[in-house]
Amino acid sequence: MVRAGGPRADRPEGTAASGRSLAPLLAVCAGYFMVILDVTVINVAVPVVGRELSASLTGIQWITDGYTLVFAGLLLTGGALGDRLGNRRIFCTGVVVFTAASAGCGLAGSAGVLVAARLLEGLGAALIVPGSLALLQQAYPSPAERSRAFGIWGSMAGIAACAGPLLGGLLVTTLGWRWVFFINLPVGCACLLLTLRHVPASARRPDRPMDWPAQWALIAMVALLTASLNEAGRRGWADPLILTGAGLCLLAAAAFVMRERLARTPVVPLWLLRSRAMSGGAAVGLLFNFAFYGMIFTASLYFQHERGLTALRTGIALFPAVAMTMFASVLSGRLAGTTGHRLLVVTGMLLGSAGLAGWAAAGPNPDYLLLVAPMMAAGFGTSFALTGSTATAMSAAPDKYSGTASALFNTARQVGSAAGVALGGSLLASAADFTTGLRTSMAIGAAAYLTAAALALFCIPQKAHRHVAD
Repeated sequence: MVRAGGPRADRPEGTAASGRSLAPLLAVCAGYFMVILDVTVINVAVPVVGRELSASLTGIQWITDGYTLVFAGLLLTGGALGDRLGNRRIFCTGVVVFTAASAGCGLAGSAGVLVAARLLEGLGAALIVPGSLALLQQAYPSPAERSRAFGIWGSMAGIAACAGPLLGGLLVTTLGWRWVFFINLPVGCACLLLTLRHVPASARRPDRPMDWPAQWALIAMVALLTASLNEAGRRGWADPLILTGAGLCLLAAAAFVMRERLARTPVVPLWLLRSRAMSGGAAVGLLFNFAFYGMIFTASLYFQHERGLTALRTGIALFPAVAMTMFASVLSGRLAGTTGHRLLVVTGMLLGSAGLAGWAAAGPNPDYLLLVAPMMAAGFGTSFALTGSTATAMSAAPDKYSGTASALFNTARQVGSAAGVALGGSLLASAADFTTGLRTSMAIGAAAYLTAAALALFCIPQKAHRHVAD
């Protein structure tokens, strides 16, 4: 593998790159941009995909959620592999897998093939994201540089979220839905070249064994949770299969915790799980992803199914929500040094809660202009809280566990995304009418934001303090 500037592969992380260089930031953010773009770009395309491939509402949920399911289930595996084999190596592997899987999605001839390719995309994303934060932590060692880098990293989510619905709508309307996936090919190639050229090789720690029983328990937990929520709308919430899946999900969660208590080298050390900053930051991330991505998914279906908008016009309708995410990420990164993280996270979550509560209270057929402010509040609030929760979680662990900390934080976020999409879709399918299911989904999202605000008051410190233990 090419080495930028000739650094040694065993050079300690945190000293490998100067914060004065933007090249590592650009390289890492290109990969993260691609991953998040694939979360949002699909939302306006799935109704068209469903019609062309004859997929049911449950099938549409799986096209969206299959990616997120594997992404969330394997993030800890990706983080552990990065700590063991080197974060740059695993990051680049993820980029290759993701790009190849995107080509497979674009060539899919049936809903089943598309879901399988989306699962493979999720594997690539799970290898990319933990390494992205770990590589930024390596490249920008000072707290001020790191906060700015995390802020820009967060803004990539905003830019991707902003570009996703518009780009997806434009591509579906002009070139067809397959180009929603083909667009990843040039981005993936550029990301790989930038990373190999500008990001130094990471330290390897082959003494860190892989705890496969814990990994499989986590994968089972995420898969059972998502499958139960996805199928509840079609089968009913009291269906024996749904109740069995929920029970098995709880057993898988208990098995994961028990394994971590007994394992000699746990995938997530217990002291890290007991850290209020780590667990609190992860819980906040889960809740705001649950609310925001559930809102984007259900709103996209609402605009197309109930209001008869095209994919492109749906992207334009969603634009106010996702445009605010880019602005809020940059602003929160700049304010964090003076205000501290807690105030920003709490403020963002209260804004998000007010936004979705406003949509839920807007009535069955509100004018579009009445929905603009709620969508903007949800988008701004989510992204405004991202930098603080990310910095809090990453600062809770020493450098040698940076991949694990990143994976744990992002696992929680992606579980939230998968649950939000799955629950939103099931509420739409099981409610007496579409608008009742939509408003119920928005009300639940508002409650999730409010819960996250309460958690942040107790778990997010005013400023992130770097963990120095090694």
